[in-house]
Amino acid sequence: MSAIRGARERARSEITAAIKDEARLQLARDGAAKLSLRAVARELGMVSSALYRYFPSRDDLLTALIVDAYNAVGAAAETALAAAGSDDPTVRWTAVCRAVRTWALAHPHEYALIYGSPVPGYTAPLTTVEPAGRVALALLSIAREAHADGRLAVPPVDPLPRTVHTDVERLAAEFAPGLPAPTTAALVAAWAQLFGLIGFELFGQFNQVVEARDAFFAHAVRGLAHQVGLTTPQGADAVTTRG
Repeated sequence: MSAIRGARERARSEITAAIKDEARLQLARDGAAKLSLRAVARELGMVSSALYRYFPSRDDLLTALIVDAYNAVGAAAETALAAAGSDDPTVRWTAVCRAVRTWALAHPHEYALIYGSPVPGYTAPLTTVEPAGRVALALLSIAREAHADGRLAVPPVDPLPRTVHTDVERLAAEFAPGLPAPTTAALVAAWAQLFGLIGFELFGQFNQVVEARDAFFAHAVRGLAHQVGLTTPQGADAVTTRG
């Protein structure tokens, strides 16, 4: 009986993967707003009623694709952080940012699904929240370790508005206990700016504006590291990461 159950589970896993692969092809061709379960079923030679046993609605399929994309870019960031091979926080920061950009350029339609325009009529469920935070947590871990090692300067910013300070305190209590409030605020801003840089490149806003994309990105993310307060160990050479 266990062998039969195992075979069924493998078959279900394979069909689920095939459905998502075909859905990604539709995303690339038609965009997320036009994703259709019927069209996916037709391309796979399935009747719609059979596909509904795997994904009861278009939104369920979209959610699965979104979670996969967040997990993929998050895994890329975490792998880069683990492989950075340096205790210099600016090197580690740059490695993570570069990995996110590399993933985005290799998977533009999946990037657009999670960081592009919202899909009309779709509301992401809470199951997307944890995967969506993986890149941010990788960047946050660099700041926390730098703070523990005495390599984190408090960003020289204007005093935070009271309402912003409330948000920052809430975030710090949950994710970054011990970090100065200006650092937490700077991390949120840098996280948003990172995806803004990548989005501008991916969606064409840098066309005829920035041609040296690799060098510009490397320069910009080093600026973000400085904005957050990350410092290079005394006496170390300047970071010269290539995009």
